[in-house]
Amino acid sequence: MDVALPEFRPDPDLARAEMEELQREIAREATFEDEPLPESPVVVGVDQAFPDERAVSAIVAMRDGEVIERASAVTDLSIPYIPGLLSFREGESILAAFETLECDPDLALFDGSGRIHFRQAGLATHMGVALDLPSVGVAKSLLCGRLSNPPEEPFAEGTRVPILADGRVEVEQGTVLGYAVQTRQYEGRRYINPLYVSPGHRVGAETAASLAQRHCAGYKLPEPIRLADSYADELARELDG
Repeated sequence: MDVALPEFRPDPDLARAEMEELQREIAREATFEDEPLPESPVVVGVDQAFPDERAVSAIVAMRDGEVIERASAVTDLSIPYIPGLLSFREGESILAAFETLECDPDLALFDGSGRIHFRQAGLATHMGVALDLPSVGVAKSLLCGRLSNPPEEPFAEGTRVPILADGRVEVEQGTVLGYAVQTRQYEGRRYINPLYVSPGHRVGAETAASLAQRHCAGYKLPEPIRLADSYADELARELDG
């Protein structure tokens, strides 16, 4: 799969202010509204592992619950982790993995934020815009924004709580950026934290939450991301071996 908009390739050599301005351009290019998906879409999960200052990006493509392709790439890490600039650290490897992918995905689920981001341009938005691919960010922690009227914790399975923009996000306060989504929950004292799901590109916030829930298969993470996580770990072990 080719990069549709190469001008949005993440460049780790940019100054921080230049990276942040590029993210603003990406957010202006992004569409946080629904576009129709095929009845039987090809959905890819994307995740990374980081052995020895390298980024291992893994993609698992699925259709109707079956794996149809796996793709990967390994690159050196160019910059340290900086909150809000994750795509400049990991994006080069992710795009390299997409460029080896033979199938044409209809939707990408990323382990990372989408619109829930200081400049509305998290990893899923940056990659979605660069690839011009419908995308969803599925994060394990909340980067910014605030929960709207959260129910008593722990959340019951199936709960969705809107994530609203606060003063740290460059958009009107109160804008729905995404949802806290409880895809699975234990009974009793143990509990599972929610996922923080947001549109990346060409998907609306409510649909992003529905897609994350729909693609879970008895686990907390959507199955394409869960399998990509396992594949990335497998590749990292091979590199270490």
